[in-house]
Amino acid sequence: MNNAIASASVPADGLRGLWNRGADTLAGLINHASLAFIDRIAIGAIFFLSGRTKVEGFLTLTEGAYTLFREEYKVPLIPPEIAAHLAAYAEHFFPLLLVLGLCTRLSALALLVMTAVIQIFVYPDAWPTHLSWAGLLLYLVARGAGPVSLDHAIGVK
Repeated sequence: MNNAIASASVPADGLRGLWNRGADTLAGLINHASLAFIDRIAIGAIFFLSGRTKVEGFLTLTEGAYTLFREEYKVPLIPPEIAAHLAAYAEHFFPLLLVLGLCTRLSALALLVMTAVIQIFVYPDAWPTHLSWAGLLLYLVARGAGPVSLDHAIGVK
């Protein structure tokens, strides 16, 4: 009876061993350096492209941007004209820093706060999207830019 149990577990160990070796291989390929770099580009692109929809030329806000903040976004406590400027500047500045890997934790934290404001006050039903943004940003806040960054080059954690 014990031999039957032992022989039944051999294929499971073999499959488990194969699975674990595959997982170890993937862990070696998908490390912090690659994750942080991809996260910085991905979340930076999302916010930067959103910022581009609000401006013409270098950083001249469109009338549509003001209208969005007056009629749709309606962020409390900040006049719509000021909120439009703050959002447009933040959506250009912080993603640029993220892509460069400069002041990464601070930039990710700023965009995380922006994400929270969007979630709470603007689009509360869009939580799946905002949760995915928060996941990328929290990883960067916690782990930093990684070795392929200006932060690393100048010795900043």
